[in-house]
Amino acid sequence: MQRTFYIILSAILILNISVTNAQQKVKPKNHMHKMKNLQQLLDAKNTNNSIIEIDNFIGEACNYGNNMNVITVPQQKFYINQELEREVNNGGFSQYFINSGGNYAHETVLSLKEIGAYMTAAILQKAIDLFPGAKVPKNRDQRIKLVEKIDPNNTIWDKLDQRFFSYEEDLNELNIKFVAKHKSSF
Repeated sequence: MQRTFYIILSAILILNISVTNAQQKVKPKNHMHKMKNLQQLLDAKNTNNSIIEIDNFIGEACNYGNNMNVITVPQQKFYINQELEREVNNGGFSQYFINSGGNYAHETVLSLKEIGAYMTAAILQKAIDLFPGAKVPKNRDQRIKLVEKIDPNNTIWDKLDQRFFSYEEDLNELNIKFVAKHKSSF
């Protein structure tokens, strides 16, 4: 009887230790990645460096867009705005739509409007309007085929790229103001 008692007690202790270890490894669902030096970045004179640092932080936190549900909604909006700017500056709208940024094209239009970048949102919307039914597919393979079909010679994409490159709005300043407005989410 005493042996049975010790076996049960051992099993309870092992189970308790296993549950405790498992609980320590699981991050809570609402875990928020917060920047420790955010105020310093918001106060910096060089907004471009601040934008890059905030973008790098969020990119790492969400595994560069592969795990967007681990960052806050304001962080998501900031990240997709930066994704548009990074991709278009690197290879134009065709590259934006071919890469993962294209997954969020429709959401990016709304996000740009939210920060006050109405002209940039209109340029992106013109690019979206080139897709059948003005709907950008979430499926990357479908997007690639459509991007090549829409403009095989890149003339239409190039015109939109040039409009984007004219930077009619200061996207850095608008994004920094957005971050400052939603500071508690960063």
